[in-house]
Parts: sequence; structure tokens; C-alpha cells
Amino acid sequence: MAQLAFYLSIILLVFLQAVTADFMDRLAEKKLCVDEECIYVISIAQVMDDYIAPDCRFLNLRRGQLLYVYTKLVPESESGEFWSGSIYSTDDYVDQMGIVGYFPNTTVEEQHVFQKAKLQIATTVSELSKYFSLISGVLSKLP
Repeated sequence: MAQLAFYLSIILLVFLQAVTADFMDRLAEKKLCVDEECIYVISIAQVMDDYIAPDCRFLNLRRGQLLYVYTKLVPESESGEFWSGSIYSTDDYVDQMGIVGYFPNTTVEEQHVFQKAKLQIATTVSELSKYFSLISGVLSKLP
């Protein structure tokens, strides 16, 4: 009986999270990459101005840091242009090193372009996001 109550409470928590979760809008419909998986580096860029991330999709940046740029989002109408990349450092410990995130291209200056990003690919939504959207839609129709 205790196990049943435990499993039901876990399921209930998952459904409650799906209902109350804030879904973030897509930044762009398409992105520019070097390859189809977007794993090869386009360029290395240096941060020109500090940047504080507005949410978990973005990187916090400090002036002078170097970034590997992996994708360049194709800007939608009246939206800023964002790139994705990861912080590069030779220091032993750097906050967010190795984490891939977005940042505005206006905060960085490309230092060296390794390969031109010519391949335009549609951005995708993760399977987990699709699952939570489905659950949220079902629960919103319940009385």
C-alpha cells in the first residue's frame, strides 16, 4: 500500500509540474551550421561586454572570455540575432565551461572563423518538451 501511494505521488508531481511549467518560446525557426549535427566549431569569439543570462538557455559572459561558436540562429523579424557556443578557457575552473548556451552576437567579436556556416537547418524542440506540452494539453481539457 505504501508503494502504491509513493508511485501515485510521483505521478501527481510530474503532472503538476507539466501544468505549471513555463514554456519558453523558440528563439528562431532556423539556424546556420557547418554540418548537419551542428557539432563543428564555426569560429572563436571574444566577449566584448558582460552579459547576464535572462534564463537557463543563455550563458553568463564576462568581458575578455573566449567562446567557441557552434550555431548562428537566423533572426526572425524584429528579434535579435543569437549564436550558440561554449566558453573556452585554459584555467582550471571557469563557471559554465563546457556548457553550450545562447548569447547575443552583439556582445562578442569573432576572432577567427574556422569554417563558414552555410548549412541552414530547422531548429527542433526536444522530445521532453513535446511530452510536457502533450500532458499540459490533456490536463487543460479535464474538468
